[in-house]
Amino acid sequence: MYVFPYDGQENAVSLLLSNINQRTLYVPEKKDDMFPDKEYLLKVVRMRMPFGKYKGRLLIDLPEAYIVWFAQQGFPKGELGNMLECVYEIKLNGLEYLLNPLR
Repeated sequence: MYVFPYDGQENAVSLLLSNINQRTLYVPEKKDDMFPDKEYLLKVVRMRMPFGKYKGRLLIDLPEAYIVWFAQQGFPKGELGNMLECVYEIKLNGLEYLLNPLR
């Protein structure tokens, strides 16, 4: 389990996850399942781009223009596409600073 270093940061990350997942990645099956796994966010923060010009770079460190291009062209299918879409939502809302302690 990850311990958040700042007061209230865990709530902000939970809110971020629920906002992203309700709109893009996650549809809860029952009321008790409203908060997605925080481990997924850690996985997104630590995932590296597997191909292209930015191969090897952390997804969260990809240039915003590159992420926006994916959003316009369509994200790849599968887990990578879901992660890129998550990064897009994070960058779109200016919330990258919440992820710095998770690196």
